Amino acid sequence: MLLIYSAAGADAANQCVFDDWVAYDKALKDAGVWVSGHALNDLTTATTVQVGADGDRTVTDGPFAETREVIGGYDIIDVPDLDAALEWAARCPGSRDGGAVVVRPVAEF
Repeated sequence: MLLIYSAAGADAANQCVFDDWVAYDKALKDAGVWVSGHALNDLTTATTVQVGADGDRTVTDGPFAETREVIGGYDIIDVPDLDAALEWAARCPGSRDGGAVVVRPVAEF
């Protein structure tokens, strides 16, 4: 899984454009490695749920962690090894301009 983090508050002039994402998505699909993925809605639509030891639920607007990065979306890819996954992560527009792409295997149970 490629977890795509964008830098919150990054300079918009340095950010990739929509066409960068379209080209990247097309490259994933053309290479036959794309399995699934989605962009996430704006951070302002997030809601966080926490359940305390007493079982009481707390619901707050937005993400719980205060961070300079937010998860913008993900792609599930099927590649032969970590090196191939890292190559695709480096090509992702989300890896530029202060963003990052975290590569993690999907657990199979």
